[in-house]
Amino acid sequence: MSRIHLAQFLSRAARMFPDRPAIRFEGREQTWRELNTASEELAGGLARMGVKAGDRIAILALNCDRYVEFFFAIWRLSAAVVPINTRWSKDEIQYALDDSGASVLIVDDAFASLVAPLGMETVIHIGDGEAPGNAISYAMVRRDAPRCNALGGGGEDMAGIFYTGGTTGRSKGVMLGHTALTATLLGGRLSEEPAEDVAILCVLPMFHLAGAQLSVAAALAGRQLIMHPTFDPGAIIDCIVKDRIDTLSLVPAMWGMLIDLPQAQGADLSSLKNALYGASPMPEGILRRVIARLPQARFAQGYGQTETSGVCTLLGPDDHDPDGPNAHRLKSAGQPILFSELKILSERGEELPNGQVGEIAIRSAGNMLGYWNKPAETAATLKDGWIMSGDAGYLDDDGYLFIVDRTKDMIISGGENVYSAETESALSTHPAVLECAVIGVPDAKWGERVHAVVRLATGASATSNELIAHCKSLIAGYKCPQSIEVRIEPFPISAAGKVLKRELRAPYWEGADRAVN
Repeated sequence: MSRIHLAQFLSRAARMFPDRPAIRFEGREQTWRELNTASEELAGGLARMGVKAGDRIAILALNCDRYVEFFFAIWRLSAAVVPINTRWSKDEIQYALDDSGASVLIVDDAFASLVAPLGMETVIHIGDGEAPGNAISYAMVRRDAPRCNALGGGGEDMAGIFYTGGTTGRSKGVMLGHTALTATLLGGRLSEEPAEDVAILCVLPMFHLAGAQLSVAAALAGRQLIMHPTFDPGAIIDCIVKDRIDTLSLVPAMWGMLIDLPQAQGADLSSLKNALYGASPMPEGILRRVIARLPQARFAQGYGQTETSGVCTLLGPDDHDPDGPNAHRLKSAGQPILFSELKILSERGEELPNGQVGEIAIRSAGNMLGYWNKPAETAATLKDGWIMSGDAGYLDDDGYLFIVDRTKDMIISGGENVYSAETESALSTHPAVLECAVIGVPDAKWGERVHAVVRLATGASATSNELIAHCKSLIAGYKCPQSIEVRIEPFPISAAGKVLKRELRAPYWEGADRAVN
């Protein structure tokens, strides 16, 4: 029996829709046949360079067509992609490269200046500018390369390492296989109404699963994928109008910025048929405004984690009527998708009945293979085939999941996961800081805001701006505190000597029906 392989999606699209537009980026356009050819030639070029099955290939670039080409080329060789977060600091990027043992780094013009400091021996440049240092150009990789149309590996083989925040201050590499990524993709696509003559707009970054999987989803349906390098609300509105975009997936904060843009008020957005969101709960006020502005669209919310290859529950279009009899479901994360199941566990690991709050456990065909080089963390998260999510919630009698809090020390701000330990580690290295605690507090724009509570050393002084600037020199900007409270009295401590963050958070979440936003 043939094994499930992500590159099969592209090969099939090239057979089924050879002359249909496949991808467009800033003036470059390819059909599915041409995209498949590029992928096969790049795979041949990579093999000629010595890339083999099991190798890790890192990509540090903004969204572009060549990012997609290399994804499929790497998969053809049964190697693994390592997409690097473009918002990370140099030190965070270096850690991921060293931790993953990447043998090749692919960069674009935006990150060409980092090639020398990162010290990678083999670098491929996919930008249009001059290749940095001894980097190999995109054209050289493809030139006279033997086309590789074989599909090595697949199935449970590792297709990628996707880095997510760490509870101990360092990111963890989530290992995802071909079967897992395929299962989640197929199970999460049931809410869409596919069409042939319109396009999918890819704005979410390719280093996130939601962005990466759009390229495979486009190949599945033979629909054109239009790539945008970054999130620019005005450019997105223009693209929807000009290119009659059919499907758009954004995090809630992005939907809010898009729909509130004056430019959006008179624009013809009638082509949008599938409006998707996830990564964090959608504030009801924003959701109502978006639904009112896009009455023709089918809305769907996905809940999941990197550890589950993305979406594991879905709140479908039928549950997006703010004034209907099931309006209460808008506060839910929906029901399990195909190939996924949930249960709610007590602190002792016992399954709880409907209506009772506990930790959400997920068993899915999309579950990760484990954390790269982290067996202890893998064992703590993946138990008997179930992912311990770190989210607290309950199931109602209809099987809808409601998330009410997090058991993991994590904040979701603008769709990005921020683990408090990473921010606390950076903040604690400032000489004026005696101790600190980082929490998430409600924010109207970003859903949640990274907030630090700090005690300064005796006789020391530091402004909020100084402390924030110090953090920005060490970690990505989105992980840094956006607000800081200097505290004189000691932190509340548990009997085990741990800071009681729930007490620090309580004043900010008072009156809210859940402790996540």
